[in-house]
Amino acid sequence: MTSTNSQLLDRANKFNINGTTLLAEKQVKGRGRKERPWYSAKEHNLTFSVLLTDKNLWGNKFNLLNFVSSLAVALSIENLYQLKTELKWPNDVLLNGKKVAGILLESSSKGENIERVVIGIGLNVNQTFFQGSYNLEPTSIKLEMNQTIDRERLLADILNKFEELLGKINTDSELILRDWKSRCRMIGEKIQVVNENVSKSGVFNDIDENGFLVLRRGSHTEKIYFGDVSLNR
Repeated sequence: MTSTNSQLLDRANKFNINGTTLLAEKQVKGRGRKERPWYSAKEHNLTFSVLLTDKNLWGNKFNLLNFVSSLAVALSIENLYQLKTELKWPNDVLLNGKKVAGILLESSSKGENIERVVIGIGLNVNQTFFQGSYNLEPTSIKLEMNQTIDRERLLADILNKFEELLGKINTDSELILRDWKSRCRMIGEKIQVVNENVSKSGVFNDIDENGFLVLRRGSHTEKIYFGDVSLNR
């Protein structure tokens, strides 16, 4: 989501320690999924990336890294500010139905093996005006709280929760999924999923053990690996 993602992915920059975190105070070319622009006011928000080099942290649980990241952000917001969060598959954090944070996973491979993963997190903290057009209306913690937020304290709490949840990805992934799903209000609703101009409608039936969306269409279900999800009413 930030230029820090590409810096951590590039081995030439010699970032190799698992957990290395880079924070960008100003973004020039911020982006999210599908190269969508992410605008962030200078020194107002948290736009940072975390490098993972421990291959035991993904394996066949790669997609759960999205859930660990967004859940860490949600738990920190709830813990520090007592705001009710909502999680939107696959990687958004919402407040009052508006987007407050997004996650972008990127990886580099050697042959068929993933060598390193970078998790980019963009969180609107103290920004109160948003330019551009959006699929989902943005908000910030400041707008929801009507007060200026201590970004350093928030970042520390997110990283602590991220580390704690990451430690459970191979030992208690069911807990991660349960806590994530408890904040996903779309489950059970009629939805539309769009990916590469292909649209599918059905009921958001569940999230499977690997973090994929299970869409019920009539009498059968199918797994959705990628896509933009919206309510279909």
